[in-house]
Amino acid sequence: MQSELRKQLLDAFTNAGGSYLSGQYLAELIGCSRTAVWKHIEELRKEGFELEAVRKKGYRIVKTPEKLTADEIRLGLTTSFIGKNIHYEESVESTQKIALQLASQGVPEGTVVIADEQRSGKGRMNRNWYSPKYTGIWMSLITRPKIPLTKAPQLTLLTAVAIVQAMEEITGTIPEIKWPNDILIDGKKVSGILTELQAEADRIHSIIIGIGINVNQKKEDFPLELQEKASSLFIEKGELIPRAGLIRCIFKHFEKLYLLYLEQGFFPIKLLWESYAISIGKIIKARTLTEVIEGKALGITSEGVLKIEDQSGTIHHVYSADIEL
Repeated sequence: MQSELRKQLLDAFTNAGGSYLSGQYLAELIGCSRTAVWKHIEELRKEGFELEAVRKKGYRIVKTPEKLTADEIRLGLTTSFIGKNIHYEESVESTQKIALQLASQGVPEGTVVIADEQRSGKGRMNRNWYSPKYTGIWMSLITRPKIPLTKAPQLTLLTAVAIVQAMEEITGTIPEIKWPNDILIDGKKVSGILTELQAEADRIHSIIIGIGINVNQKKEDFPLELQEKASSLFIEKGELIPRAGLIRCIFKHFEKLYLLYLEQGFFPIKLLWESYAISIGKIIKARTLTEVIEGKALGITSEGVLKIEDQSGTIHHVYSADIEL
């Protein structure tokens, strides 16, 4: 009940667009006393929100906290279901682990697990993902699409498009996608996606989409072995990026693309993905578990499988691999 009242309060401030809202108006809107409104305002202040209170005008939010909070993410959220239910932790082993547990408990689609730090973050092929406190976006999104099992990898490509679109909108940078799950700026990795499936033989229960984004790290924040390979939005843009705003923007673009995908299938997502892909038309190496394929990247199939044409003209369909440009 308390969290629901808080959501309504933040929705009211979002819709107000910086205008003052009186305590009486807020009390009537969310169905509680003015004293209860004041208590919620004080809780927001404790979280780091700066609220201005003016006699006979009311309250307005003038500054949000630097530390990431679920309430800050909700402030300004425009989606209908993605991100409406947020499970926030300051420090976790892995947001994927928590999301998998919550998904098995039947939480609503669109539920997101977000942490300010992951102590044991994982990427593809069980690699470690460096996730330090207060600098990046480490989150896992629970989806429940009614699609065949074979189409589950398409959600990784859809998510990559949503992240790139959000980065463009918030930072003005020009990110590119390296198949299947890396997002690069100027050739350095700033984001990765890990998709995990909960399913039976004939149907999907949930697809958990793990998202890691290097947002405000400085170069010296990365381990030496990563400094030439990894980057952050701060390094590329030269200014601090509001993490909550970027998260809301990702949710907005993801929900729009996800609903389009469920209605029209993968084709419109495929066209968008290819427009952002760094490897299309270039000579690449694809290292699979059994072989190395070198050739020209032609694009992806209607199922999201990478097509590579080798020197002999043979076209290979690559389902999973590490790509070298």
